[in-house]
Amino acid sequence: MSAVLVAGCSPGPVEVDSPTLSGADARACTGLIGALPDRVDDEDRAEVDPADGYVAAWDADAPIVLTCGVPEPAGFDRFATCQVVNGVGWFIPDAQVQRGPGPITMTTVGRAQNVEVRLAAEHWPPANAMVDLSAAIEQTLREVEPCA
Repeated sequence: MSAVLVAGCSPGPVEVDSPTLSGADARACTGLIGALPDRVDDEDRAEVDPADGYVAAWDADAPIVLTCGVPEPAGFDRFATCQVVNGVGWFIPDAQVQRGPGPITMTTVGRAQNVEVRLAAEHWPPANAMVDLSAAIEQTLREVEPCA
């Protein structure tokens, strides 16, 4: 009798850029990273490189990458449209919404720390990711101005 060993090929860690944070921003983002769900849009959490930043990822093949502590998104102002999902305001540039299925970048607005989430095209539409991430954001990052 013989056994065959089949090794799966798993992608390596998702390469990320993590912002440099300190003080209240670093504490809040550390809290968020620790509170994030194990699954987003039915995908498991993936390893990130570097592993010690303010970034998390899911689905190493078609990544969903969350970065805490980013600047206010380009194109967002008091006239911009935002979507509120489970108490969290999200901004998606109009051009990405109008384009339809494809990669997307969405950013929370109205929180003491902004959170950017980049989704590969395979995760269109972004509603599932918004729902899955909103509870952790709502619990850990203070709202400073409601999305209107």
